[in-house]
Amino acid sequence: MKREDKEQVVNTLVEEINNTAHFYVADTSDLDGADISVLRRKCFEKNVTLKVVKNTLLKRALDASDKETEDLYGSLKGPTSILFTETGNVPAKLIKEFRKDHDKPLLKSAYVEESVYVGEDQLEILSNIKSKDELLGDLIALLQSPAKNVISALQSGGNTITGVLKTLADKSE
Repeated sequence: MKREDKEQVVNTLVEEINNTAHFYVADTSDLDGADISVLRRKCFEKNVTLKVVKNTLLKRALDASDKETEDLYGSLKGPTSILFTETGNVPAKLIKEFRKDHDKPLLKSAYVEESVYVGEDQLEILSNIKSKDELLGDLIALLQSPAKNVISALQSGGNTITGVLKTLADKSE
């Protein structure tokens, strides 16, 4: 690969790293062409971009990026793929789902919610992280719950008051 080509790859990676909120570094070696094709299709369906990169070029891109990713350098050994996403837990869920039928991809590290996660043992933690939309949904549900209880109590109380008034009116006649 020519020097200009390498610089172009690094610049493209820097731009993607800076413009994407979350990314995962994984090992997809030992997957044959058909399995990689299936994985890429699943990534496409979930709005995840999968790229195979050279470790030295990725390290240069991480150095040049705006994010603090020094803790990821130790995971840049062996074959490396990078998964870019806007939702932090989607690649972890995708990897877990894909590994039901395959041995790989293995999680090397991840940059999610401005935090660095290193090692395969972090996959479960990453898949359980709630996305911004999920957190907003939970918050709205919590805020709606007391209001629903008050409305329900007022509606049932209205029927009770009406019944009491009707009974009192019947007694006075």
